[in-house]
Amino acid sequence: MHILVTGGAGYIGSHVVKQLLEDTDNTVTILDNLSTGHDETIKSLEDIFTDNKRGNRSFNFIQADLADFVNIDKIFSENDFDALIHFAASIVVPESVENPLKYYMNNTVNTTNIINMCVKHGVAKMIFSSTAAVYGDAKEIPVKETTAKAPINPYGWSKLMSEQVITDTCNAHDNFDAVILRYFNVAGADTQNRIGQSFPNATHLIKVAAQTALGSRDKMSLFGEDYETKDGTCERDYIHVDDLASAHLKALVYLEKEDKVSPDIFNVGYGHGFSVAEVINTMKEVSGVDFQVDKEPRRMGDPAILISDNSKTKKVLHWEPKFDDIKLICQTALAWEKSIS
Repeated sequence: MHILVTGGAGYIGSHVVKQLLEDTDNTVTILDNLSTGHDETIKSLEDIFTDNKRGNRSFNFIQADLADFVNIDKIFSENDFDALIHFAASIVVPESVENPLKYYMNNTVNTTNIINMCVKHGVAKMIFSSTAAVYGDAKEIPVKETTAKAPINPYGWSKLMSEQVITDTCNAHDNFDAVILRYFNVAGADTQNRIGQSFPNATHLIKVAAQTALGSRDKMSLFGEDYETKDGTCERDYIHVDDLASAHLKALVYLEKEDKVSPDIFNVGYGHGFSVAEVINTMKEVSGVDFQVDKEPRRMGDPAILISDNSKTKKVLHWEPKFDDIKLICQTALAWEKSIS
């Protein structure tokens, strides 16, 4: 297949592209505006592609913005895409509260348009990057795919709205099939340290902790110690980015099956969680640095606990994680930060 990966120069997208280059014979085209993705990531992916000696299979990069609808239509017209893996989203929860229109325009409007392009140009398969934020402050833990959806921030709502667009489009068009993957807290980096999370102002806990351990930040903040959790700090299901990436390859295989459900929805997490305090202490342990952590009030839009029920993903997609180890996740994140600092 010829697979279009929007946002493929970003953190999660690049790890999916890496596995597509290493483990499949598909042709891959990345479309990214490089607002949070990086030229260096593209170069690293080109090196991986070259190292694999994949014959006449190709890897391409197009710099473009999904908001430029005319250009996106032109790109679809000029390429014979078979499948779309759609990342290319704004993802910072506090920012979504402060600037909701940015999130609805980029995450919902642009997604709606690219789905329209798929239908118009005969792209039959789509994998959508969604989020556990659609569950909000879930009353059912661990959360199942059927758990009530009640986002508590515009980021979660923007993704849930996109899920609805995908569902309605699949129902209306027999020749368009989709898988929706709801991510939990993604962390870590390529175990060979070739790519990782490069966005300098990222707010992901493990990246921030790694940066603080290395001294590129003077200190970090812990937001809220009064949640109804085991130690008062938020609990999350942290998943290594390579395990998340492998779920996308499994989803591509699933979309080829005759007995698939479309759209089908899968939680991608490990099914257990760690508190913010536990993660910070783990980073201190693996780095050997007792860095400064300031205690701050709760942030808006943060649920107390989000942990996945991943049983459907394992059973239906035949997905088996390989890196379910919080120390390993922290070690790979730390190694990546060292390499780019």
